[in-house]
Amino acid sequence: MFQVYKLKGNVSVTLFILSLGPERKVKCYNGYFANGYVFHTEEYELSTHNNRVCVKGSTSNEFRIDYYGKLKEIIELQYHSEHNIIFLFKCY
Repeated sequence: MFQVYKLKGNVSVTLFILSLGPERKVKCYNGYFANGYVFHTEEYELSTHNNRVCVKGSTSNEFRIDYYGKLKEIIELQYHSEHNIIFLFKCY
């Protein structure tokens, strides 16, 4: 069972916008440029095979498990403001 709590005091506008969830419309891309890196989906990069990603892992113990995969989709979610945009990478 879920309970609804009412916060006392002011809530930041950003937190309130994020709590509404993303908009229903999403955008899909074949490529994305961020922090000096270019990412392309597997469908786009059939000739060069420049579609693999690596995510450095961390755990609560001394072992570190990294994830390696191929980039399947790039999805943009917008949270009711042009300043609150998140990009999701679907990998396999």
